[in-house]
Amino acid sequence: MNFAQFSQLVRQNVAQVIIGKDAVVELLLVALLCDGHVLLEDVPGIGKTTLAKALARSIDCTFSRIQFTPDLLPGDVTGINYFNQKQQEFEFRRGPVFSQVLLSDEINRATPRTQSSLLEAMQEKQSTIDGVTYELPRPFLVIATQNPIELEGTFPLPEAQLDRFLLQVKLGYPTLEEEDEILLRYERQDPLQNLQAVVSASQIVELQQQARTIHVSDDVRHYILQIVR
Repeated sequence: MNFAQFSQLVRQNVAQVIIGKDAVVELLLVALLCDGHVLLEDVPGIGKTTLAKALARSIDCTFSRIQFTPDLLPGDVTGINYFNQKQQEFEFRRGPVFSQVLLSDEINRATPRTQSSLLEAMQEKQSTIDGVTYELPRPFLVIATQNPIELEGTFPLPEAQLDRFLLQVKLGYPTLEEEDEILLRYERQDPLQNLQAVVSASQIVELQQQARTIHVSDDVRHYILQIVR
């Protein structure tokens, strides 16, 4: 499978659930193949969670969602060691970070300490708890959301956290015609329930490895550097 075939298969599959967001899905796939992460900035209720679920199902990956709140602790994200009284030993209970597609909903509502619990996972694809390092499943994609309008009770993402995101995307409100189609499509059943995977997680990993072998000429590399500086 090449990149074009992968993109077409996944976009067509996600379009059964998400209407009119082909360009956004394309950007999510770019981040996925580049082994990066995405920050979605938009108001609530426009399908960010549904989009993440549809993508996870389309690529046959495990999915977890974290609702970030001020009282959320780092252990609620990464997991904790707890004492099993029956076995008389400590056991590790994995947190939602040990999924392949992680939706971090309203990430700016958590304290900086909790936000930072994702830093190692996003950069190193691993998580260290009580001195023990655990590898995360591959592929690993974090889709974080934040509401750019509400400022009360929020904690702006620090530069170190923002640097972990490859892309920052706005989902955008659907048009009148798209809203009408959404109502008709969801009138009888949720199309997400019947969505089947069109590619496997192992195929994603293979495509990620292929992406690293793409040659970038000196001129293109220098042009990229001029843009980002």
